Amino acid sequence: MPGLFHRKKKASGEGDLEAGARRQSRGRIGSIYVPGVEDLGEYPALDRYISVYRDERRRSTAEEDTTGKSRKKKRWWQFGTGVDAEETAPVKQGIPESWLETDMTTGIATSEVDTRRKRSGWNELTAEKENMFVKFLGFFTGPILYVMEVAALLAVGLGDWVDFGVILGILFLNAFVGFYQEKQAADVVASLKGDIAMRCTVVRDSNEQEIPARELVPGDILIIQEGGTVAADARLLCDYTRPEDFEVYKRLRAEDKLDRSEESDEAEPDEDQEHENSHNNEVKGGDTNGKERDGDYQPQELGYRSRPLVAIDQSAITGESLAVEKYLGDMVYYTTGCKRGKAYAIVTHTARESFVGRTADLVQGAKDQGHFKAVMNNIGTSLLVLVMFWILAAWIGGFFHHIKIANPGSQNLLHYALVLLIIGVPVGLPVVTTTTLAVGAAYLAKQKAIVQKLTAIESLAGVDILCSDKTGTLTANKLSIRDPFVSEGQDVNWMMAVAALASSHNLKTLDPIDKVTILTLKRYPQAREILQQGWVTESFTPFDPVSKRITTVCRLGGDKFTCVKGAPRAILRLANCSEEVGNLYREKAQEFARRGFRSLGVAYKKNDSDWILLGLLSMFDPPREDTAQTIIEAGHLGVPVKMLTGDAIAIAKETCKMLSLGTKVYNSERLIHGGLAGTVQHDFVERADGFAEVYPEHKYTVVEMLQQRGHLTAMTGDGVNDAPSLKKADCGIAVEGASEAAQAAADIVFLAPGLSTIVLAIKTARQIFQRMKAYIQYRIALCLHLEIYLTLSMIIINETIRVELIVFLALFADLATVAVAYDNAHWEPRPVEWQLPKIWVVSVILGILLAIGTWVIRGSMFLPSGGIVENFGSVQEILFLEVALTENWLIFVTRGGKTWPSWQLVGAIFGVDVIATLFCLFGWLSGTGEVTTPRDHFNQSSNGWVDVVTVVIIWLYSFGVTVIIAIAYYLLNKISWLDNLGRKNRSKKDTAIENIIGHLQKLAVEHEMDEKTGKSRYLLVEKAGDEEDDI
Repeated sequence: MPGLFHRKKKASGEGDLEAGARRQSRGRIGSIYVPGVEDLGEYPALDRYISVYRDERRRSTAEEDTTGKSRKKKRWWQFGTGVDAEETAPVKQGIPESWLETDMTTGIATSEVDTRRKRSGWNELTAEKENMFVKFLGFFTGPILYVMEVAALLAVGLGDWVDFGVILGILFLNAFVGFYQEKQAADVVASLKGDIAMRCTVVRDSNEQEIPARELVPGDILIIQEGGTVAADARLLCDYTRPEDFEVYKRLRAEDKLDRSEESDEAEPDEDQEHENSHNNEVKGGDTNGKERDGDYQPQELGYRSRPLVAIDQSAITGESLAVEKYLGDMVYYTTGCKRGKAYAIVTHTARESFVGRTADLVQGAKDQGHFKAVMNNIGTSLLVLVMFWILAAWIGGFFHHIKIANPGSQNLLHYALVLLIIGVPVGLPVVTTTTLAVGAAYLAKQKAIVQKLTAIESLAGVDILCSDKTGTLTANKLSIRDPFVSEGQDVNWMMAVAALASSHNLKTLDPIDKVTILTLKRYPQAREILQQGWVTESFTPFDPVSKRITTVCRLGGDKFTCVKGAPRAILRLANCSEEVGNLYREKAQEFARRGFRSLGVAYKKNDSDWILLGLLSMFDPPREDTAQTIIEAGHLGVPVKMLTGDAIAIAKETCKMLSLGTKVYNSERLIHGGLAGTVQHDFVERADGFAEVYPEHKYTVVEMLQQRGHLTAMTGDGVNDAPSLKKADCGIAVEGASEAAQAAADIVFLAPGLSTIVLAIKTARQIFQRMKAYIQYRIALCLHLEIYLTLSMIIINETIRVELIVFLALFADLATVAVAYDNAHWEPRPVEWQLPKIWVVSVILGILLAIGTWVIRGSMFLPSGGIVENFGSVQEILFLEVALTENWLIFVTRGGKTWPSWQLVGAIFGVDVIATLFCLFGWLSGTGEVTTPRDHFNQSSNGWVDVVTVVIIWLYSFGVTVIIAIAYYLLNKISWLDNLGRKNRSKKDTAIENIIGHLQKLAVEHEMDEKTGKSRYLLVEKAGDEEDDI
């Protein structure tokens, strides 16, 4: 009996090859264990399948861990390439001819694998490996760090070895912290990438075995089967059930009758051949018994191409929507999917040299520094210009005080320059921002979102339009049967039972349509009862393009039933029904088509009676359960979703209706051939809710037009042909199940299905952005604070804070605020952006307020009473403590008050405050015995210590200053014009220019000759174009 456990007797050789597979699959249906399944008959097994079916889950963590064991993990402190020598990309070399002559029954020997891998490399697409030492050195580059390095050289020139050592320590500490944090985040991402590791079945040492796909080498015998992914470029050898055909392959290869051009490095999938195959699919047909059917099917003419071995989905490479049938000797390509059949193939190229790999290399070739890098460079350069200005001002003041440029004493202009260089540039800015991004990337990785480029987080925070694929992202990518249409007088349970009878019962290789037909019986328990009445299948004829139907002949008792399902017109031609019933049937099929549903007609006949039409099944890829709510949440975040799908426009509109996306969905041809120009076309794209029947070039065009309008655009994709648009988008997102090429081109790879992860990632990215913004405002204000205070003190009273204390102020500021990466931050309800003008205005005001606070406490010391500190302490240490406290506490102001600070941030800040207090109490690095110039009116401590009471007063005073600054910061954020300062708003001028360009594009010059006078003239006329639809 045909079915799950029906097997014909195989030759001994074939039995050996299948032994391993039988051991692995025994007792399982797909990925589901079914106890005692070997003893079940066809229809009991079918009923059990309906009961226990669930979606396939990923392999267990333990199984995935075995994949990772083949890789040796380097420690964070190990330099070099960061990978083992054997994992480095090999030099491109041709594959020896002998490697492609592997015996299919034995496969290659395990001992040969390492030799071949050294030449071909691992079978995986990886980004270009970074040299870890060069990466570490990268933490010493940039405008800000260059200034600190100049300061270190200046300290050497002045013979100030203590300052040189401290500055050098700060540089290396920042480099080590940044390197370690980024490496730690990368390790988290790398460990989670095992979740998407591909596996495959090969023949090695005469046994079938399952291995990680990355371990494939050229010459491996690969088993390709329905539902699996092709793990490398390979050539088909023979059908899995007919291993004897391998001899035919060897003979054809020896006679050089196979097209072997596709084995070359320049080979590409031949779309003409695919269309020819598709045409062959339509004109030939055949049942499982090998009988000839209607059409041009002539095996004697087609020879070895008379029977397809597998059907391969190459849409990710060629855009071909239908699966392409492949024959003996044909090539199958890396990352494509097998939709039908099972066959042996020999690996010809591994990932890097495959067609997909070469495409990915082209996409990866373009290097992009990103918007975030530009913002950081802008801030660093601006601070560098400012510090140069303050140094110039200090030197001018020094000349008036007759201070020499350089002398052995501490009071010289080079020392002033050194002090201003140290405090004028935030050496920790690159490290803190990198650490913040790295910690965020590690968090996102735990939420099943792998960040492949740290700066993508900043881009995602500002995304204001999301272009999403439909299938698999907005929808479940699983067909479901909606309410069926049942002919008058027929029973829906009987119709569903007949539809299940007219399906394949080989549960390991179910076609998606047969699968959904069978599983829908969960909703029809009476139909399941009908199937348990003792049916016996006599023959099963799968779908073929000629008859456009599936046919099953089965018996129940003494009656023979012929059950069919297929294209509505094909089924209607069989049935002997009245004109009224036929018209109703056609109208219902047309209604389903208008709504974007696929229709299947169902009919049967009993014994030799007439066919009876039972009705229609309507199939649809339903939205995910969480999609509608997720789209609403995205809207609340200021990120509208535009749907881009290759499906027909009717399906797209129906999906949009179900998701409340809007119905402004247009055919993709409108993008290129719609007769629109200039601003009208951009308006059209902006206002559309989605586009249907799109190809890769359409996705790229949509992204490009939105970017031209100033939108930060995110794009989801899953195929090789999505790579250009993923790279073009400000944030390219490879969705769950995406091909390796799409993952390589994307900025972020999602391991969880649907859009919910995208919304979570946007919220997290905005929280990370808020942390960086708070730190940057804080750090700019700190630089301006000391620049203003010290420059004025140098000019007015020829005084400065000791260089050693300044160095420690810079060190404390950086150490404390590294914890910003772990702070609790809120997410903004709208897309965020770097409003640099606003950041500078706020930071300058905060810096001025800090400088005023320091001047107040210093100025009061000239009073006879000693002012605020009442004559108890060292001027150097008092100023040091006041500056340290007010600057450290400023981060609590700039972070905002919508969330409580994290314990990490609070602990780091107050830990540094305690150290600063100890410096003050014990007079460390205060220059014991030195007095200020001019001499103060109160008695200074001769040992540099500060009285405890004075320390308490400084804490209270600093707290008061911080409160005043917090109030000012709150009021600044309430000013509407300041809140919008620096935002990208489309101006009327931009629209006017676009309109002018658009009109000019629609004009043409025509030449006209006056018949009477014979004079010629030239006229400006409007080009003829398609009428613009109202959008």
